[in-house]
Amino acid sequence: MADIIREYGPFPGIDEVAGVTYDGEHVWFASGDKLNALDPKSGKTVRSLDVAAHAGTAFDGRHLFQIAESRIQKIDPETGRVLATIPAPGGGGDSGLAWGEGTLWVGQHRERKIHQVDPETGRVLRTIDSNRFVTGVSWVDGELWHATWEADESELRRIDPQSGEVLESLELPAGVNVSGLESDGADQFFCGGGNTGTIRAVRRPKRGATRSGS
Repeated sequence: MADIIREYGPFPGIDEVAGVTYDGEHVWFASGDKLNALDPKSGKTVRSLDVAAHAGTAFDGRHLFQIAESRIQKIDPETGRVLATIPAPGGGGDSGLAWGEGTLWVGQHRERKIHQVDPETGRVLRTIDSNRFVTGVSWVDGELWHATWEADESELRRIDPQSGEVLESLELPAGVNVSGLESDGADQFFCGGGNTGTIRAVRRPKRGATRSGS
């Protein structure tokens, strides 16, 4: 079972949290027509960018990437300017977004897939099948995790990036939904709470821990 450490929000004027990412200082989250920067220590949003932000969000160390309908936008986090755009592999059915191995990893929600995508061209390099809806994606320490939310059941899953086999699973309490996923690079995940307008911090399992893979 997932260990929820903290809950952030709901935030004024924000009805939904879609994609989530972390730049080493702030948690960025998508809320439809804005990208918002949250200070995870104070729990307050400190700034926002006026950009279309409908689903997954990622950070490559310099730029934000944001799914907007059927495209992925590369954004300057200082100015909010869209620097480049590539097609999203799901053509609008895309969900989670992560940066890992020098590429983007894009969840395709109801198709239950994760695509590895060339960030320059949008070309699909690899596709992994899941047996659950994919609502968030995260790479941390060479591990690929994805969130799933189907009916009232949500979990975080570590999967084999080659085969898609589930290696580890953290179930969330019934009714707790996950719409975006990112690690802080250390001991926690940040999980978007969908239409509750909240973000939850969930403890990441310590390395070497054995957990159920079901």
